[in-house]
Amino acid sequence: MFTGLSAFPLTPMNEQGIKEQEFTQLVARLAQAQVDSIGVLGSTGSYAYLSVEERARVAKLSVESAAGVPVVVGIGALRTRDVLANAEHAQQAGAGGLLLAPVSYQKLTDDDVFNLFSTVSRAISVPLCVYDNPGTTHFTFSDELHGRIAELPQVRSIKIPPVPYNLEDAKARVARLRALIPNDVTIGISGDPAAATGLLAGCEAWYSVMGGLYPELALALTRAAQAGDAEQAQTRSDALAPLWALYHDYGGSLRVAATIAELTGRASAPCLPQPLNTLQGEARQRVAAVIEALDLH
Repeated sequence: MFTGLSAFPLTPMNEQGIKEQEFTQLVARLAQAQVDSIGVLGSTGSYAYLSVEERARVAKLSVESAAGVPVVVGIGALRTRDVLANAEHAQQAGAGGLLLAPVSYQKLTDDDVFNLFSTVSRAISVPLCVYDNPGTTHFTFSDELHGRIAELPQVRSIKIPPVPYNLEDAKARVARLRALIPNDVTIGISGDPAAATGLLAGCEAWYSVMGGLYPELALALTRAAQAGDAEQAQTRSDALAPLWALYHDYGGSLRVAATIAELTGRASAPCLPQPLNTLQGEARQRVAAVIEALDLH
């Protein structure tokens, strides 16, 4: 668990509800590609926009469609009571692991976040991944706080933000965190453009948005890095530079991934929760051009 490629699909939806058939088709495709795990209800899965009941339904559909591939379910919410409810529903559905971000409206303190993870870790029976995503939560973990949380029961992975692109700097960043956490807690890289560097620097997992759409491409990069083939891993990442540029220019991966899903028929429009929208106009034309140039059909 929490090693290799964890592919994160979209949760296609409109204001009437989740597009269940489209979602299960995305999950089934990941299972067929034999990714190491499937991560649902992460940021790419728009977890923050769904009710507790909708999230329970997504967890159930995920496990049913995953053909035995472990499913990691995001459980983050504003209130601890809802986090615990999400955790219980995910476990009842058969989730292999849970993913928890410290979601907030009011600014959280380190003690708030530690107490959240302490409460949840003692209430669950499956492994837990710490979701460190300051871009959405606006909470910044220190390595020392990660070290405290990593000692809690059931905590088995930390999903970190992108590492520096210089490999030596990336290795140093991973080593600093590794020195503070138990050996049985993995470090996973997020931020697709930094995946090759992160894996080569010592991260054991890649929590991937691109993997949710193109699992074969993401697996090839992951396996090259796991085999220590730095040249092949970096070459595969460099070949996707036009895609990474879209992430950079359009505010992250979610809108880009959702736009790709609409343009390639993986999801019908609209597929994001309002008020979010996929890219339109010239931006959408640019995404279409990258799909053609990289043969991302």
